[in-house]
Amino acid sequence: MNRNVILTCAVTGAGDTTGKSPHVPVTPKQIADDCIAAAKAGASIAHIHVRDPETGGVSHSTDHFREVMERVREADTDIVMNITAGGGGDWIPDATDPTRGGPGTDIQTPAERHAPVGELLPELCTLDCGSLNFGDMVYVNTADWLREHARLVQAAGVKPELECFDLGHVWFARQLQQEGLIEGDPLYQLCLGIPWGAEADTETMLAMRNKLPENANWAAFGIGRHQMPMAAQAVLLGGHARVGLEDNLYLEKGVLASNAQLVEKAASLFENLGARVMTPAETRAHLTLRDPNTGNTVSGDNA
Repeated sequence: MNRNVILTCAVTGAGDTTGKSPHVPVTPKQIADDCIAAAKAGASIAHIHVRDPETGGVSHSTDHFREVMERVREADTDIVMNITAGGGGDWIPDATDPTRGGPGTDIQTPAERHAPVGELLPELCTLDCGSLNFGDMVYVNTADWLREHARLVQAAGVKPELECFDLGHVWFARQLQQEGLIEGDPLYQLCLGIPWGAEADTETMLAMRNKLPENANWAAFGIGRHQMPMAAQAVLLGGHARVGLEDNLYLEKGVLASNAQLVEKAASLFENLGARVMTPAETRAHLTLRDPNTGNTVSGDNA
């Protein structure tokens, strides 16, 4: 069991959830406010996407990411920032010509995906480690694209969170490490319950955990009703955890949640198990992250 838990709050994803709950933040101000609220509720890390403020749909705007980052950094509440770099991989074949992308297709090059990270230099960014049948679409991450993306993240000095939606993704993430494209102790995020990737159950989490490198830090999340059970299971198996409205809209059956409420519920759950949530400062030291105030890397020796 892990008794010192890094708790990530994924405050808003890119999915079609804004019409399902009024609590899903859309504008940069709303997203920043939810990051701050999650921090006050006890979260160690805020993981962010950004949305089109007018439509609530997918956005890759560096300006939107910048506004969120600036608002959070100007607040009096600290939290580690983790920017998604996994957008721009959605492929839906055109019904009449499957060689072309149809409505809903959203493809970016590795350089385009990396642009907000390279400019804004958050402590963390995601690196999704493989392709996947993601519901009714295909999420595209070819091996060469991922190598290129890993080099860009490495050159920027940002630590990647290696998102793995299936067991083969763990295999490829280890390959990136063997090729020298992932430095230091790697950070894995095991993403469970997304059709049609890894299932959200103990056997699957354990199988993925057992394939991680010995020096890995790791966390896991489940979507929907699996969010809290998988968070607890991750801690019991020695890992860290993620909750938030990107993955689940409900506090309990029939009761819509806010991000802060999900963080509070998870933190209380961990405390009842005999664990505690790490502060952002402790998280930076544990993961050897860059301090946003000084630009220096923090480690356990100088935390």
